[in-house]
Amino acid sequence: MLAAIKNQWFNAAAFLLLFATVIVFAYTGNYFVLVTPFAFLYTVLLGVNWKAAWWIFLFTIPASVQINFAGDTMAITLPDEPIMWMFLILFTLIYARNPQTIPKWWWKDPLVAVIVLQFLWTIVACIFSKVAFYSFKFLIAKSWLLVCFFIIPIWVFQEKKDYVKGFFLLLVPMLITIIVILIHHYYLNFKFDKVQKAMSGLYYNHVDYSTVISMFFPLLLVAWPLTRGKGFFVRLILLLVILIFMAGIFFSFARAAVVGIVFAVVIGLAMRAKLVNLIMPAFYAMIIVTMCYMIPNNKYLEFRPDYNNTYMHKNFADHIISTFKGKDMSSMERIYRWIAAVRMSQDRPITGYGPHAFYYFYKPYTVTSFQTYVSRNNEHSTTHNYFLYMLVEQGWPAMILYAILIALIFSKAQKIYHRFKDRFYRMVTIGLAMTIAVGFINNFFSELIETHKVAALFFIPLAMLVLLDKKSKEMEAGESTEEAIA
Repeated sequence: MLAAIKNQWFNAAAFLLLFATVIVFAYTGNYFVLVTPFAFLYTVLLGVNWKAAWWIFLFTIPASVQINFAGDTMAITLPDEPIMWMFLILFTLIYARNPQTIPKWWWKDPLVAVIVLQFLWTIVACIFSKVAFYSFKFLIAKSWLLVCFFIIPIWVFQEKKDYVKGFFLLLVPMLITIIVILIHHYYLNFKFDKVQKAMSGLYYNHVDYSTVISMFFPLLLVAWPLTRGKGFFVRLILLLVILIFMAGIFFSFARAAVVGIVFAVVIGLAMRAKLVNLIMPAFYAMIIVTMCYMIPNNKYLEFRPDYNNTYMHKNFADHIISTFKGKDMSSMERIYRWIAAVRMSQDRPITGYGPHAFYYFYKPYTVTSFQTYVSRNNEHSTTHNYFLYMLVEQGWPAMILYAILIALIFSKAQKIYHRFKDRFYRMVTIGLAMTIAVGFINNFFSELIETHKVAALFFIPLAMLVLLDKKSKEMEAGESTEEAIA
C-alpha cells in the first residue's frame, strides 16, 4: 500500500514536471528547458542505482560541450559537469555517514598516498593564495574530478566485463566526435589554420582534442591483440576505428600528441623489458642538465627569436619546419611563459602564487626579447608546462610530488604487468600505462589535467592501476597457494 502511494506521488511529480517543462519551453523557446525532465530522471536514477548513473556519466564525457553565459565571462560543460557536482554531494554524504566506505587497503597504496598529499598541498596553496576566490574554485573543481574519476571507480571496476564496458562507453562517443570534427574540417579543406573552427564546441581547442584522442589511442593498440579469435569482422571494425583515430590525431595538427604516442610506445616496450624505471630518471636528468646549461650567465638569451620572423604558419609542414628553426610562434611563446614561471617561482618558492594565479602576475617577470605576436594572451592561458604550472602556482612541493607520481605510475605498472599471468589484465595494464605516458608528454607542453575530459583519461587509469595492483597480488598469492598444495 505504502509503495503504491509512493509510486503515485512520483508519477504525479513527473507529470507535473513534464507539463511545466512544455509550458516554459512554449513561452521562452529556450531548448535547454527540455533537459529538465532528463535531469530529474537522472537524479532519481542516481539515488536508486548510482553505478548505472556513473556508467551513463562516463558515456557523456567525450561528447560534453562547453556553454558560455553571462557575457562569456562564465562557462559550464554539459551534461557532465552538473553530474560531477551530484556525485561529489552523494559521495560527501556517504563518506560522512560511514568513513569505512573507502577500504583500508586503498589508503595504503603509494599512488593514493601521493594523490592525497597533492590534494592536501593544494589546500595549503589555496590558503596562501594571492587570488583566493579563483584558487578555492580550483580546489572545489579538483575535488569533484578526484571523486568522480579516482575514488568512485574503485567500486565500479571489479571484473573483466567492467573494463570492457568502460572502454566502449568512452570509445563510442569519442569516435563520433572525431568523425564530426573530421567532417567539419573536410569542408574547411583540412586547413591548418581552420582546425580550431572545426572543433564545433566539442573541445576547448585543438590541443584539448588532440590530447584526449591521443591518450585513448594506446587502448586501441592493446585491444588489437585481444581481438584474436574474435573473427574477421571484429578485427576489421577495430582496424577502421584505429585508422579514424590516426586521421583525427594527424588533422588535429598537434605536435605533442604525436610525440606522446611515440613516448607511450617506448614506455610499453620498456615495461616488457623491465627497463621502465630508467625512463623517468633519465628524462628528469636531461631536464636538469638543460636548465643548468641555459640559466647560468643567461645563456638562454642566445636562443631568443626574431620578433618579425616568428609567426603562425598556414600549413602543418611549415609549422614543423619553423619549430626546428626556432621561428614558430607557439613554441617561442611557450619559452616566453616558461622563463616567466621560473623567475616568478623565486619570489614564492614554497606555496606559489595559488592555483589559477599565473595569468594575473606573470607579465612583470617576462623577458621581452622572447615576446611574440600572441603575448597579449587574450585567452588567459597559463604556463604551457604542467611542471612549471605546479611550481609557480603551488610551489616546489607540488612540482616534486607530480614528478614522483609520474615515475611511481610507470614503476607500479611494470610490477603489475609482470605479476599478472592473465593475458587480458597484462594488456590492460600496459595500455593504461601508455595512456598516462601520452598524457604526460601532452602536459609537458600544456596543463590539461584539470580539464574534465583529460582528467577522466588520467585519473581513471590511475584508479584502475590501484585496483589491478591489488588483484595481481591476490591472484599471485592464489597461484602460490595452489602450487604449494600441489
